[in-house]
Amino acid sequence: MSQDVFFYIFSTLALLCGALVIANPFSRNPVTSAMFLVLTIICLAGLFVLLNAFFLAAVQILVYAGAVIVLFLFVIMLLDLKEEEQRQIKLMVAGVALVAVGTIAAIMIRTIRAAHPAGAMLKGAMDNTPAALGRVLFTDFALPFELVSLLLLVAMIGAILLSKKDLR
Repeated sequence: MSQDVFFYIFSTLALLCGALVIANPFSRNPVTSAMFLVLTIICLAGLFVLLNAFFLAAVQILVYAGAVIVLFLFVIMLLDLKEEEQRQIKLMVAGVALVAVGTIAAIMIRTIRAAHPAGAMLKGAMDNTPAALGRVLFTDFALPFELVSLLLLVAMIGAILLSKKDLR
């Protein structure tokens, strides 16, 4: 099989599993969504292997599929979510959340366009080493890297607040 076929397989599976993380028709259990997130991360690691970025693929599996998913599962189990106890989302809170997500998305898109990612990646593409990756990541892509970490933090806090039980 050629590399193009594997690209289409991994990208299709990554998109499918990513959609199933959010809109899971099989189960309303958040653990099922976390398992689909693991599958999404594994598909992304496969895409990194196709790009000959073996270090990134290994880090993707070890850090994200290992540590981050364990953290998510720990938070899910700690909250002890039950379907009948989930509270309803108020319309105003949903509107504020959509405005916040839209603002963060606009900032990230503007930052990525201003960073000229294609040219910066070509500089570091000659060296396929962790040092070259770190140099490119923390010089040319420092702001997008920090924005993604902030987005992950906001997503974790949002998940906790949405699944928190009402104390009334």
